[in-house]
Amino acid sequence: MPQQTIRFCIRPNGVVEELVEGVQGEGCLELTRSIEAKLGTVQRCTPTTNHYQTAPAEIHQNQASNVSLQHD
Repeated sequence: MPQQTIRFCIRPNGVVEELVEGVQGEGCLELTRSIEAKLGTVQRCTPTTNHYQTAPAEIHQNQASNVSLQHD
């Protein structure tokens, strides 16, 4: 099982960008749901091709979903 990582970038304007790596399919949404609920309103979610994969690939590929959040 590849390592699962969540990276955050907090912009000067208060927007938090989130990048999920090492998770395939809908797992990234489940992994970040409670964090996003505490950070604020999700403005945009941009899934990558790995988001749509349901079976593990032969070669380990990173799952990345970019999410922008703004604290209210």
